[in-house]
Amino acid sequence: MKYFFLGASNPETIRMIHAMEKSVPSFEVGGFLDNEKKLHGKYFHGYPILGGSNKVKELKSNNVRFVNLITRDSISRYKTTQDIINSGGLLGNFIHPSIDLDLVELGLGNYFQEGVIIQAGVKIKNNCSIHMGSLIGHETLISSDTFIAHAVSISGCCDIGQGCFIGTNATILPRIKIGNWVSVGAGTVVNKDVPDYSVIVGNPGRIIRIISPPY
Repeated sequence: MKYFFLGASNPETIRMIHAMEKSVPSFEVGGFLDNEKKLHGKYFHGYPILGGSNKVKELKSNNVRFVNLITRDSISRYKTTQDIINSGGLLGNFIHPSIDLDLVELGLGNYFQEGVIIQAGVKIKNNCSIHMGSLIGHETLISSDTFIAHAVSISGCCDIGQGCFIGTNATILPRIKIGNWVSVGAGTVVNKDVPDYSVIVGNPGRIIRIISPPY
């Protein structure tokens, strides 16, 4: 299977590619896409930057998968992944080979970095990104288009809604339900359910505003 990656900025991607090449013989990288026009025609650590997401229509085939590496916020990730889908591109998972996925249910288009621990019974839907050193406790549900920054701890039996952004070192206590398009600030401790479209910060977490529904 040949993979194309959207977002040529984080060198950690290259280390993950090298790890995948060593452990998965069928893994092949076709190159990168980036919507920053000044990067087109250049190379990212030896891999060509072929153009922007408009190139998906040209590159797509049954043996090609696209992975979105953009993680600056959940809305940007959602929009750029929709560009891939609307152009007919098929999503693939880009998951560090050290991660144990036994008894884990996954969707498509997910990007998980090294050192992530995902316990048994977890369900992760589509287009999610989990960064280094995060923990997802047993029987938790992570809905689509969610970004989880590094060193986040989500306890067992939690329910995380669509399009959530969970900042670095945040802690979600057991059996918490977080609504759709919620932003959890870095270091926040969430000890009770959080409604849709909330921005929550602090220890214990407190809602500081409600945003307009993005979708």
